[in-house]
Amino acid sequence: MSKGPDDETPSGLGAEGKRGLLDKMRRTSESSGRNRAARLNRQPQPPARQVLRFDELAEYQRVQLQRMAGELTGVANPFFRSHDRAAGATTTMAGREFINFASYDYLATNTDPRTAERAKTAIDRFGISASASRLVAGERPVHTELEADLASIYGVDAAVCFVSGYLTNVAAISCLMGPQDLVIHDEFIHNSALAGIKQSGATRRLFRHNDIENLESVLRTLSADFRRIMVIVEGVYSMDGDIADLPGLLELRSRYGFWLMVDEAHALGVLGRNGRGTFEHFDIDPREIDIWMGTLSKTTSSCGGYIAGSQALVDILKAEAGGFVYSVGLAPVLAAAARSGLHILSTEPERTERLHRNGALFLECAKKAGLDTGLSVGFSVVPVIVGDSLRAVQLSNDLLEEGINVLPIIHPAVPEGMARLRFFITCNHTEEQIRHSVEVTARKLKDLQDRNFGLASLDMEKVMQLSPLLQGTGKT
Repeated sequence: MSKGPDDETPSGLGAEGKRGLLDKMRRTSESSGRNRAARLNRQPQPPARQVLRFDELAEYQRVQLQRMAGELTGVANPFFRSHDRAAGATTTMAGREFINFASYDYLATNTDPRTAERAKTAIDRFGISASASRLVAGERPVHTELEADLASIYGVDAAVCFVSGYLTNVAAISCLMGPQDLVIHDEFIHNSALAGIKQSGATRRLFRHNDIENLESVLRTLSADFRRIMVIVEGVYSMDGDIADLPGLLELRSRYGFWLMVDEAHALGVLGRNGRGTFEHFDIDPREIDIWMGTLSKTTSSCGGYIAGSQALVDILKAEAGGFVYSVGLAPVLAAAARSGLHILSTEPERTERLHRNGALFLECAKKAGLDTGLSVGFSVVPVIVGDSLRAVQLSNDLLEEGINVLPIIHPAVPEGMARLRFFITCNHTEEQIRHSVEVTARKLKDLQDRNFGLASLDMEKVMQLSPLLQGTGKT
């Protein structure tokens, strides 16, 4: 028997009744709006809000200040140097070849012909973009193949890839943690982890770098007050080149019951006899670590990031992490290139062995030359600590003139007084390149020190020329 338009619907209201209810709701809303408008009209109206120009912001003033300081001191900007070709142990800029210590290509996978061939094959089959989120139309076989490769490298159940290494930390941390939770991180953790913690709303605490006793003190004080606890460290620290105390962290985990997240961006392909990372370096079961995080832009010479761990962890992130659900899928060509890098890593362990030799040689030569290499243990990253930011920038420019490309790390990326040049070592650097580069670095740094070149030696008359900009930085 058919129902008429006024018969009851599943909601319990007939069609006419539903229309009447909606009309009543609208009238109530409109009446409330009129009353609110009347109240506002009786109040003094604030002056019209002015639109801020971007060149009025303190952030822009800081950029201008840095630019003007460089011009006044005659120190060229070392950043955004443009390369003419793929950069590995050597590179070319403006037609000139340089020894290169500024790229992440630890195992020389970026310039391997097999990587280019796999990428070209992927383009021919899939085009460039995944063209959609993987949930709806962006899934390609190469995505799941790459994730299976990563899970195999780490000896865990599953992995999930994101379109950016930075996004990986932001998305994973903010998905798993919330306002009732606590995240404790090493004081030298990457900015992307800090951004993820902030977005999560979790309480944030830090512990002194690689100081297990200090971490335990934080845990002892706070662990009972929160629903979930996560501790975040890096396998190889990107600014200092030392290694997380994984055995000590796992001992604490067994007593305090937190999730341990290890960022392997600079450790995959670098640590361990076969380059599988921090767990292999310490001969630890990788399943004891809850969350393995890494990027695809270093050893695997692609772009993107990944999380590896249990199947449940990966299922949660694929269903709930905004950076996965609401983002286009990783470009198939990038996934194919990353798979090539992982294949080279797995089948040619001699590359990791060469990298170990080169890193150890660089560290040994640097120490003999009297250079301050800080905490580095001589794997993928060796800093040369200069101290003064202006001196670090000038040293980078001086080395460029000598045919050596290495970039400075200055405040605020590191505290003022800890500025450095950061040397990335690859398996393809030659002994001659390493010895020569260290010798030139030591000689050029000594020259700057002898001339007392740096912030402390600035001409005060020139500094005063910056005062109008300094006064302008108060704008917000």
